[in-house]
Amino acid sequence: MSTAIITSDTSIHHLTGDGHPERPERVIAITEKLKKRNDLIWGKAKKFNLDILKKAHDEKYIDMVLRSFPKEGLKFLDGDTVISPGSEKAIIDAVGSVIQAIEGIEQKKFKNAFVPIRPPGHHSEGNRACGFCILNNCAIGAHYLIEKFNYKRIAIWDPDIHQGNGHQNIFWDNKNVLYLSTHQYPFFPGTGKESEKGNHNNIFNIPLPAGTNMAEYLEAHDRVLKRLIDFRPEFLLISMGFDMHFADGLGQFKLESKDFYEITKRTLEATKEFTKGKVVSVLEGGYDLDALAESANEHVNALVEFN
Repeated sequence: MSTAIITSDTSIHHLTGDGHPERPERVIAITEKLKKRNDLIWGKAKKFNLDILKKAHDEKYIDMVLRSFPKEGLKFLDGDTVISPGSEKAIIDAVGSVIQAIEGIEQKKFKNAFVPIRPPGHHSEGNRACGFCILNNCAIGAHYLIEKFNYKRIAIWDPDIHQGNGHQNIFWDNKNVLYLSTHQYPFFPGTGKESEKGNHNNIFNIPLPAGTNMAEYLEAHDRVLKRLIDFRPEFLLISMGFDMHFADGLGQFKLESKDFYEITKRTLEATKEFTKGKVVSVLEGGYDLDALAESANEHVNALVEFN
Protein backbone atom coordinates (compact mmCIF):
# COMPACT_ATOMS: atom_id res chain seq x y z
CA MET A 1 0.00 0.00 0.00
CA SER A 2 1.04 3.57 -0.50
CA THR A 3 0.23 7.11 0.53
CA ALA A 4 -2.86 8.85 -0.82
CA ILE A 5 -3.35 12.53 -1.57
CA ILE A 6 -7.03 13.37 -1.15
CA THR A 7 -8.09 16.83 -2.26
CA SER A 8 -10.94 18.59 -4.03
CA ASP A 9 -11.24 20.68 -7.16
CA THR A 10 -13.46 23.10 -5.27
CA SER A 11 -10.81 24.23 -2.76
CA ILE A 12 -9.69 26.95 -5.16
CA HIS A 13 -13.23 28.38 -5.40
CA HIS A 14 -13.19 29.44 -1.75
CA LEU A 15 -12.19 33.07 -2.29
CA THR A 16 -10.99 35.33 0.50
CA GLY A 17 -10.09 38.58 -1.28
CA ASP A 18 -6.92 40.25 -2.49
CA GLY A 19 -4.09 40.19 0.03
CA HIS A 20 -5.62 37.55 2.28
CA PRO A 21 -2.95 35.02 3.33
CA GLU A 22 -5.34 32.05 3.20
CA ARG A 23 -5.72 31.96 -0.58
CA PRO A 24 -6.37 29.40 -3.33
CA GLU A 25 -2.73 29.39 -4.41
CA ARG A 26 -1.83 27.51 -1.22
CA VAL A 27 -3.42 24.25 -2.35
CA ILE A 28 -2.31 24.83 -5.93
CA ALA A 29 1.33 25.17 -4.83
CA ILE A 30 1.17 21.91 -2.87
CA THR A 31 -0.62 19.83 -5.49
CA GLU A 32 1.58 21.05 -8.35
CA LYS A 33 4.63 20.00 -6.34
CA LEU A 34 3.21 16.60 -5.43
CA LYS A 35 1.96 15.84 -8.95
CA LYS A 36 5.58 15.69 -10.10
CA ARG A 37 5.92 12.46 -8.08
CA ASN A 38 4.94 8.99 -9.26
CA ASP A 39 4.64 7.27 -5.88
CA LEU A 40 1.27 8.61 -4.71
CA ILE A 41 -2.38 7.59 -5.01
CA TRP A 42 -4.72 10.48 -5.81
CA GLY A 43 -8.34 10.71 -4.71
CA LYS A 44 -11.25 13.12 -4.37
CA ALA A 45 -13.76 14.08 -1.70
CA LYS A 46 -16.50 11.66 -0.70
CA LYS A 47 -20.16 12.60 -0.31
CA PHE A 48 -21.32 12.12 3.25
CA ASN A 49 -24.29 12.56 5.56
CA LEU A 50 -24.16 16.12 6.90
CA ASP A 51 -25.42 14.89 10.27
CA ILE A 52 -21.80 14.08 11.19
CA LEU A 53 -21.15 17.84 11.32
CA LYS A 54 -23.42 18.02 14.37
CA LYS A 55 -21.05 15.83 16.36
CA ALA A 56 -18.40 18.57 16.27
CA HIS A 57 -20.51 21.70 15.85
CA ASP A 58 -23.71 23.11 17.32
CA GLU A 59 -26.70 22.63 15.04
CA LYS A 60 -27.54 26.34 15.14
CA TYR A 61 -24.02 27.20 14.07
CA ILE A 62 -24.14 24.75 11.15
CA ASP A 63 -27.48 26.18 10.02
CA MET A 64 -26.08 29.71 10.24
CA VAL A 65 -23.04 28.79 8.13
CA LEU A 66 -25.11 27.01 5.49
CA ARG A 67 -27.36 30.08 5.17
CA SER A 68 -24.47 32.55 5.06
CA PHE A 69 -22.90 32.01 1.64
CA PRO A 70 -23.32 35.15 -0.48
CA LYS A 71 -24.70 35.10 -4.02
CA GLU A 72 -21.82 37.36 -5.04
CA GLY A 73 -18.86 39.10 -3.47
CA LEU A 74 -17.41 38.30 -0.07
CA LYS A 75 -18.87 38.01 3.42
CA PHE A 76 -17.03 38.01 6.76
CA LEU A 77 -17.94 35.47 9.44
CA ASP A 78 -15.45 37.15 11.76
CA GLY A 79 -12.69 39.72 11.41
CA ASP A 80 -10.50 37.54 9.18
CA THR A 81 -12.69 34.58 8.18
CA VAL A 82 -14.18 35.19 4.74
CA ILE A 83 -16.62 33.27 2.56
CA SER A 84 -17.60 33.65 -1.08
CA PRO A 85 -20.18 31.99 -3.38
CA GLY A 86 -17.75 29.14 -4.05
CA SER A 87 -17.07 28.54 -0.38
CA GLU A 88 -20.10 26.32 0.25
CA LYS A 89 -18.90 23.50 -1.98
CA ALA A 90 -15.28 23.97 -0.90
CA ILE A 91 -16.17 23.70 2.80
CA ILE A 92 -18.25 20.55 2.36
CA ASP A 93 -15.66 18.97 0.07
CA ALA A 94 -12.92 19.72 2.60
CA VAL A 95 -14.76 17.59 5.14
CA GLY A 96 -15.55 15.02 2.44
CA SER A 97 -11.85 14.75 1.62
CA VAL A 98 -11.02 13.89 5.22
CA ILE A 99 -13.80 11.30 5.29
CA GLN A 100 -12.59 9.80 2.01
CA ALA A 101 -9.07 9.52 3.48
CA ILE A 102 -10.43 7.71 6.53
CA GLU A 103 -12.56 5.38 4.41
CA GLY A 104 -9.64 4.55 2.12
CA ILE A 105 -7.47 3.55 5.06
CA GLU A 106 -10.22 1.50 6.66
CA GLN A 107 -10.87 -0.25 3.33
CA LYS A 108 -7.10 -0.88 2.98
CA LYS A 109 -6.88 1.01 -0.31
CA PHE A 110 -3.83 2.86 1.01
CA LYS A 111 -1.82 3.00 4.21
CA ASN A 112 -1.99 6.68 5.11
CA ALA A 113 -3.08 9.98 3.56
CA PHE A 114 -2.32 13.67 3.28
CA VAL A 115 -5.31 15.92 2.68
CA PRO A 116 -4.36 19.33 1.24
CA ILE A 117 -7.67 21.18 1.40
CA ARG A 118 -8.98 24.57 2.37
CA PRO A 119 -10.42 26.32 4.22
CA PRO A 120 -8.44 25.04 7.20
CA GLY A 121 -10.27 23.99 10.35
CA HIS A 122 -8.39 23.89 13.64
CA HIS A 123 -9.52 27.33 14.90
CA SER A 124 -13.21 26.60 14.28
CA GLU A 125 -14.93 25.96 17.61
CA GLY A 126 -18.21 24.21 18.24
CA ASN A 127 -20.25 27.35 17.69
CA ARG A 128 -18.08 29.88 15.86
CA ALA A 129 -15.77 30.51 12.94
CA CYS A 130 -12.29 31.78 13.78
CA GLY A 131 -8.89 32.36 12.20
CA PHE A 132 -9.76 31.51 8.55
CA CYS A 133 -11.59 28.33 9.74
CA ILE A 134 -15.30 27.57 9.30
CA LEU A 135 -15.82 23.83 9.88
CA ASN A 136 -13.30 21.87 11.92
CA ASN A 137 -12.15 19.26 9.41
CA CYS A 138 -10.03 17.15 11.79
CA ALA A 139 -12.58 17.27 14.59
CA ILE A 140 -15.32 16.06 12.26
CA GLY A 141 -12.95 13.32 11.08
CA ALA A 142 -12.34 12.23 14.67
CA HIS A 143 -16.06 12.00 15.33
CA TYR A 144 -16.49 10.01 12.11
CA LEU A 145 -13.91 7.52 13.36
CA ILE A 146 -15.76 7.25 16.67
CA GLU A 147 -19.26 7.02 15.20
CA LYS A 148 -18.66 4.71 12.23
CA PHE A 149 -15.62 2.68 13.23
CA ASN A 150 -15.94 2.66 17.03
CA TYR A 151 -12.45 3.94 17.79
CA LYS A 152 -11.81 4.58 21.48
CA ARG A 153 -8.41 6.34 21.39
CA ILE A 154 -7.81 8.97 18.72
CA ALA A 155 -4.91 11.40 18.88
CA ILE A 156 -4.83 14.76 17.10
CA TRP A 157 -1.33 16.17 16.87
CA ASP A 158 -1.25 19.84 15.89
CA PRO A 159 2.21 21.29 15.10
CA ASP A 160 0.78 24.44 13.47
CA ILE A 161 2.42 27.55 14.93
CA HIS A 162 -1.02 28.72 16.11
CA GLN A 163 -2.71 26.69 18.83
CA GLY A 164 -5.86 24.92 17.69
CA ASN A 165 -8.44 26.51 19.95
CA GLY A 166 -11.15 24.76 17.95
CA HIS A 167 -9.80 21.30 18.71
CA GLN A 168 -9.37 22.23 22.35
CA ASN A 169 -12.90 23.60 22.58
CA ILE A 170 -14.57 20.66 20.85
CA PHE A 171 -12.70 17.89 22.69
CA TRP A 172 -12.31 19.48 26.13
CA ASP A 173 -14.69 16.93 27.65
CA ASN A 174 -14.01 13.93 25.37
CA LYS A 175 -11.94 11.16 26.94
CA ASN A 176 -11.63 9.33 23.60
CA VAL A 177 -9.59 12.09 21.96
CA LEU A 178 -6.16 13.34 22.98
CA TYR A 179 -5.26 16.74 21.55
CA LEU A 180 -1.57 17.70 21.50
CA SER A 181 -0.30 21.10 20.38
CA THR A 182 3.10 22.76 20.06
CA HIS A 183 2.71 26.43 19.25
CA GLN A 184 4.10 29.94 19.58
CA TYR A 185 2.90 31.65 22.74
CA PRO A 186 1.81 34.30 23.49
CA PHE A 187 0.30 34.49 20.03
CA PHE A 188 -3.00 34.15 18.17
CA PRO A 189 -5.51 32.83 19.19
CA GLY A 190 -4.44 33.38 22.81
CA THR A 191 -5.20 29.87 24.05
CA GLY A 192 -2.72 27.08 24.69
CA LYS A 193 -1.27 27.46 28.17
CA GLU A 194 0.16 24.30 29.73
CA SER A 195 -2.47 24.61 32.45
CA GLU A 196 -5.26 24.03 29.89
CA LYS A 197 -5.59 20.26 30.19
CA GLY A 198 -9.22 19.31 29.47
CA ASN A 199 -11.66 17.53 31.78
CA HIS A 200 -9.97 14.16 31.25
CA ASN A 201 -6.36 15.37 31.07
CA ASN A 202 -6.77 14.95 27.31
CA ILE A 203 -5.41 18.34 26.23
CA PHE A 204 -1.62 18.63 26.05
CA ASN A 205 -0.26 22.09 25.25
CA ILE A 206 3.41 23.01 24.86
CA PRO A 207 3.72 26.78 24.37
CA LEU A 208 7.02 27.88 22.84
CA PRO A 209 8.59 31.33 22.40
CA ALA A 210 9.06 33.23 19.16
CA GLY A 211 12.37 32.33 17.57
CA THR A 212 12.18 28.62 18.42
CA ASN A 213 14.62 26.66 16.24
CA MET A 214 14.67 22.99 15.27
CA ALA A 215 16.81 21.82 18.19
CA GLU A 216 14.52 23.58 20.65
CA TYR A 217 11.45 22.29 18.85
CA LEU A 218 12.69 18.70 19.04
CA GLU A 219 12.98 18.98 22.83
CA ALA A 220 9.29 19.91 22.94
CA HIS A 221 8.47 17.22 20.39
CA ASP A 222 10.04 14.59 22.64
CA ARG A 223 7.41 15.50 25.22
CA VAL A 224 4.69 15.13 22.58
CA LEU A 225 5.97 11.68 21.66
CA LYS A 226 6.07 10.54 25.29
CA ARG A 227 2.46 11.64 25.79
CA LEU A 228 1.41 9.91 22.56
CA ILE A 229 3.05 6.67 23.63
CA ASP A 230 1.35 6.85 27.02
CA PHE A 231 -2.01 7.34 25.32
CA ARG A 232 -1.55 4.49 22.81
CA PRO A 233 -3.69 5.97 20.01
CA GLU A 234 -5.50 3.61 17.65
CA PHE A 235 -5.66 6.27 14.92
CA LEU A 236 -3.59 9.43 14.43
CA LEU A 237 -4.92 12.62 12.88
CA ILE A 238 -2.34 15.31 12.12
CA SER A 239 -3.59 18.89 12.03
CA MET A 240 -0.69 19.79 9.78
CA GLY A 241 0.42 23.40 9.72
CA PHE A 242 3.61 24.42 7.94
CA ASP A 243 3.79 27.97 9.29
CA MET A 244 6.64 27.03 11.63
CA HIS A 245 8.90 27.60 8.61
CA PHE A 246 11.34 30.50 8.95
CA ALA A 247 10.06 32.02 5.69
CA ASP A 248 6.44 32.14 6.81
CA GLY A 249 5.11 35.61 7.48
CA LEU A 250 2.48 34.57 10.04
CA GLY A 251 4.84 33.12 12.63
CA GLN A 252 8.29 33.48 14.14
CA PHE A 253 9.70 29.95 14.39
CA LYS A 254 12.91 28.99 12.58
CA LEU A 255 12.25 25.56 11.07
CA GLU A 256 13.40 24.62 7.55
CA SER A 257 11.54 22.57 4.94
CA LYS A 258 13.55 19.41 5.65
CA ASP A 259 12.62 19.60 9.32
CA PHE A 260 9.04 18.62 8.53
CA TYR A 261 10.32 15.26 7.30
CA GLU A 262 12.09 14.65 10.60
CA ILE A 263 9.24 15.59 12.92
CA THR A 264 6.76 13.57 10.83
CA LYS A 265 9.04 10.52 10.79
CA ARG A 266 9.58 10.71 14.54
CA THR A 267 5.84 10.90 15.17
CA LEU A 268 5.00 7.98 12.89
CA GLU A 269 7.70 5.80 14.43
CA ALA A 270 6.54 6.59 17.96
CA THR A 271 2.90 5.67 17.26
CA LYS A 272 3.18 2.77 14.78
CA GLU A 273 2.82 0.09 17.45
CA PHE A 274 -0.63 1.43 18.34
CA THR A 275 -1.99 2.93 15.10
CA LYS A 276 -0.62 0.21 12.78
CA GLY A 277 0.24 3.13 10.51
CA LYS A 278 -3.30 4.53 10.29
CA VAL A 279 -2.63 8.24 9.83
CA VAL A 280 -4.55 11.05 8.13
CA SER A 281 -2.79 14.41 7.88
CA VAL A 282 -4.93 17.46 7.10
CA LEU A 283 -3.61 20.83 5.91
CA GLU A 284 -3.95 23.76 8.30
CA GLY A 285 -1.58 26.76 8.04
CA GLY A 286 1.43 27.64 5.90
CA TYR A 287 1.40 30.84 3.87
CA ASP A 288 4.72 31.30 2.04
CA LEU A 289 3.98 29.37 -1.16
CA ASP A 290 7.48 28.07 -1.86
CA ALA A 291 8.11 27.06 1.75
CA LEU A 292 4.64 25.51 1.94
CA ALA A 293 5.14 23.34 -1.16
CA GLU A 294 8.63 22.23 -0.11
CA SER A 295 7.59 21.49 3.48
CA ALA A 296 4.49 19.57 2.41
CA ASN A 297 6.61 17.48 0.06
CA GLU A 298 9.01 16.66 2.92
CA HIS A 299 6.03 15.73 5.10
CA VAL A 300 4.77 13.41 2.36
CA ASN A 301 8.25 11.90 2.01
CA ALA A 302 7.96 10.67 5.58
CA LEU A 303 4.44 9.32 5.02
CA VAL A 304 5.56 7.42 1.89
CA GLU A 305 8.68 6.05 3.56
CA PHE A 306 6.55 4.73 6.39
CA ASN A 307 4.53 2.40 4.16
